[in-house]
Amino acid sequence: MQLVVARIGRAHGIKGEVTVEVRTDEPELRLGPGAVLTTEPASAGPLTIESGRVHSGRLLLRFEGVRDRSAAEALRNTLLIAEVDPEELPEDPEEFYDHQLIDIDVVTVDGTEVGRVSEISHLPYQDLLVVKRPDGGEVMIPFVSEFVPEIDLEEQRAVIDPPPGLLDEAAAEIAGSRKDEAESGRKKDETDGGRKGDTAGGREDESS
Repeated sequence: MQLVVARIGRAHGIKGEVTVEVRTDEPELRLGPGAVLTTEPASAGPLTIESGRVHSGRLLLRFEGVRDRSAAEALRNTLLIAEVDPEELPEDPEEFYDHQLIDIDVVTVDGTEVGRVSEISHLPYQDLLVVKRPDGGEVMIPFVSEFVPEIDLEEQRAVIDPPPGLLDEAAAEIAGSRKDEAESGRKKDETDGGRKGDTAGGREDESS
């Protein structure tokens, strides 16, 4: 089975290195020296990783045969694809491959149907479950234990505990309107920085 493990970014320096947007929880395994990866578009590969290093928090790779900036820049936005045994599982039981999560059902902790996972979005700061709603819309759930306390692969189900307003846009809009009203009603001589702690749903302390 093929899995997208990275996307090539811009060239770095003049010796053929490229920045990489990692899309795997195991970069040391999938993106290590000697790894041979197919590509999308296919005409860009296959590519063999010659070396890798971390610079300013980003992974830099050099591929065999890519020796200058022009050749590296020509690879920009190319997807790197690894062959993975479909029966293989991550060593950490709290980690999952993308293909394990695609198409599983998503419900809230009280059993309310939310939709089905259509995609995993790997952002620099966190991963997101992209959930297709029954009405055709989409909602993005931060893939952290606070909001996704349970993944049951046998039942093909993800249980989520979303913060207020994440699923119910109407509730979020009402909360936002109340906040705006409270802001406009404050006295002009309030000092800057006097804002009360905001919650995930944007609500303020009702006693204020």
